[in-house]
Amino acid sequence: MPINLTKGQKVDLTKGNPGIKKLMVGLGWDVNAYDSGADFDLDAAAFMLGDNGKCPTEKEFIFYGNLTHPSDALKHMGDNLTGEGDGDDEQIFVDLAKVPASVSKIAFTVTIYEAESRGQNFGQVSNAYIRIVDEGTGQELIHYDLGEDFSIETAVVVGELYKHNGEWKFNAIGSGFQGGLAALCGHYGIEVA
Repeated sequence: MPINLTKGQKVDLTKGNPGIKKLMVGLGWDVNAYDSGADFDLDAAAFMLGDNGKCPTEKEFIFYGNLTHPSDALKHMGDNLTGEGDGDDEQIFVDLAKVPASVSKIAFTVTIYEAESRGQNFGQVSNAYIRIVDEGTGQELIHYDLGEDFSIETAVVVGELYKHNGEWKFNAIGSGFQGGLAALCGHYGIEVA
């Protein structure tokens, strides 16, 4: 039975499950009936952050244009262009044992591709969630439904895995940004061309 989180809630991940090394982070969403004339292409990404809350290099930004970290700690399973169908729309695999010592936090985000030009925002998205699964057993450990708190935002920090006293925890963030992926990259110290 997964732990269902509310916004701002933090939960231990590895302390109660000491054998856990590999996680599957699934992100999913549905698009409301509203039609903007273009597909909604939502993109999951992960930012591997140091103690300063910034990515050490661009390699620590895992997204559709950089699917795997050099350490193999994170692997993005690829871009879903429409979000059609049930279940996870995009998945990112995390190997906790391979996360570099310089990384203390991994932020998981969802953005809307070309939101500005397509006139789209998270007010038109529903049933967005993040879930964390023990890859070894297939058991869902954590589930966080974002709810319908967004209107004009084009990017959302969904949640964070973070290291505390040698253990990994998860924090349900659910905070929105305007400015899409570029705003998130700026927030996490990555320059966007």
